[in-house]
Amino acid sequence: MSMRDFGGIVERSPARTVRPASAKEVVSAVREAAAHGLDAVPRGAGHSASGQSLTTGVSLDLRGLAGVREVGERHAAVGAGTTWREVLAATLPLGLTPPVLTDYLDLTVGGTLSSGGVGGTSRLHGTQAGNVLALDVVAGGELVPCSPTVRPDLFDAVRGGMGRYGVITSATLRLVPAPERVLACTVPCRDASDLLRVLDEARAEYVSGQVKPSEDGWAFEAKVVLYGDGDEPPPGTAETEDLAYIDFADRMRPDVEELIALGEWARPHPWGTVFLPAPRAAAVIESTLAGTTPADLGLSGVIVVKPLRADHVPMLALPDDPILFSVLRAASPGCATVPEMLAANRALLDRVRAVGGTRYPIDSVPAAEQPSGGRRS
Repeated sequence: MSMRDFGGIVERSPARTVRPASAKEVVSAVREAAAHGLDAVPRGAGHSASGQSLTTGVSLDLRGLAGVREVGERHAAVGAGTTWREVLAATLPLGLTPPVLTDYLDLTVGGTLSSGGVGGTSRLHGTQAGNVLALDVVAGGELVPCSPTVRPDLFDAVRGGMGRYGVITSATLRLVPAPERVLACTVPCRDASDLLRVLDEARAEYVSGQVKPSEDGWAFEAKVVLYGDGDEPPPGTAETEDLAYIDFADRMRPDVEELIALGEWARPHPWGTVFLPAPRAAAVIESTLAGTTPADLGLSGVIVVKPLRADHVPMLALPDDPILFSVLRAASPGCATVPEMLAANRALLDRVRAVGGTRYPIDSVPAAEQPSGGRRS
């Protein structure tokens, strides 16, 4: 049976789909795949954009490895198939949270650790992959524990490695105290340089930027979220919203439900996501927007800008002082076609590489840029 990922551009038919319920069953599946000369490719929520979670070999559906086994004072031990929503459900009653959450909570721990995982708190805490204390990985047909001090070579290879060097079966995540409530502040900005300035200067745990179509072209907006009582909104704040922390963390749920109802969630998503060196970021963002129309983005497309701290995740190959720039396109009816959107992503990637930037491994690029396979065990 043919399978697609969230990107909806690539289709592949696995020779076999295995749904392991334990790490031992992952070992058996990987060994059997190797014996038949097949790739064994892990799949969580399948939220990749250009077929990274698909294979013509053995597809390992890891949602059967869901579950939070332990929550300690500063850590949580979870299965790779656990979603971040499920992690929060276990940690928040104890007043704890992972330091970095993706905007969309229904992604699996193993999936985002394999790709990096960036959120609005990444300016302070780095990537999700940089906040892991230990992993259990199936590599070489064996279950291998690894951490910064135990098999650090494997630990560094699988974080951000997109499943090419091993299958993550469980993770020990770092936790930090969670606020009960947050104050979300919206700050309109003049242009890309002003947006980056606000994101850099804001004294807040969470910062993120969006670029939206407007009557006058593109409108820039910073979201600055304060976790501490008594913290003052940043200068230029146009709107504030007091929210329970869980409501803020799960803020995408109503939007996703609406997109599903409209059919937009099921459309192809040719995403272009890159890391820019901060000194060159404004120029690249502005030049990209100059050649982009709302139709090039799609009806439900979003443009996101996030600063992050470059942590020790070698597979991501981040530039110094990185800025995440995401052109999250949706191939809506009456908008640009998928090939046109992919061509725009190719042009963006060329522009980014010319200034020393890099590609985020989960995004959508033309076929020539996609991973060529290779045994992932």
